[in-house]
Amino acid sequence: MPNIKIFSGSSHPDLSQKIADRLGLELGKVVTKKFSNQETCVEIGESVRGEDVYIVQSGCGEINDNLMELLIMINACKIASASRVTAVIPCFPYARQDKKDKVGSRAPISAKLVANMLSVSGADHIITMDLHASQIQGFFDIPVDNLYAEPAVLKWIRENILEWKNCVIVSPDAGGAKRVTSIADRLNVDFALIHKERKKANEVDRMVLVGDVTDRVAILVDDMADTCGTVCHAADKLISAGATKVYAILTHGIFSGPAISRINNACFEAVVVTNTIPQEEKMNLLLCPVFLTTSHLLCLQVIDISMILAEAIRRTHNGESVSYLFSHVPL
Repeated sequence: MPNIKIFSGSSHPDLSQKIADRLGLELGKVVTKKFSNQETCVEIGESVRGEDVYIVQSGCGEINDNLMELLIMINACKIASASRVTAVIPCFPYARQDKKDKVGSRAPISAKLVANMLSVSGADHIITMDLHASQIQGFFDIPVDNLYAEPAVLKWIRENILEWKNCVIVSPDAGGAKRVTSIADRLNVDFALIHKERKKANEVDRMVLVGDVTDRVAILVDDMADTCGTVCHAADKLISAGATKVYAILTHGIFSGPAISRINNACFEAVVVTNTIPQEEKMNLLLCPVFLTTSHLLCLQVIDISMILAEAIRRTHNGESVSYLFSHVPL
């Protein structure tokens, strides 16, 4: 692939390497460091003049540092005469701050601010995955490709859940109803949703199940899990409503604060996430009991989505349509 360069930020080098390997490319040379006053310094170690540049940086870990690093890398490439700079952001930072939450509130719309910062830094195109709200694409005046983990999730369900034909796909909140109905339609199974009432952010007050899960496998599907209060409450609700097993499938496994202990104490058969965020550390901390046995299995399972991002980069570079990826997993 001529005239293409892929650079990795420091948030998720493993994913960047997998993308580069899939495309048969070497990652570009870049040195990121911090001065003693904690300012970020980026040095691009090779020529990008006239090149089609892709910078892979996910919104995880030290989010503010990684976002600043991405902005500086985009700007460094732009002023070094790159012909086009695409930011590949598997997990978009600040995506949950996408609207004013209450009438007359003084809350910021930080997702719009991040969109403005990316545009001003010189990004010509954004590739991301499972935005918390699809409307975030409209915060940009540059093209945004919002890819979906759904095809990879469907593949995982068919290959790993024996009773998938008799399952119910469940959304832990009303906001994810569209995502869940799409998966349920593709699998030709029923869906249910849980209505929750929040008193304040990250705390769920009460939950109401809408739908029937009696004597069936329930598969909770959501775009992200942070402190995991919602999915763990939802799992308890589903078991008490008669579900035989509960799986959780989450695109972005953030797992901050008490998330690990909550999942370890919950009744999940397995928790499945994608690698938009590095999961190596958490995989060692999460163990779920297998029902009716004394042994344990690795509770956290990871779906690799590097091939979806790599194929999106290849198609973008070659001027091909990306819409094939909305319903298929590249082989």
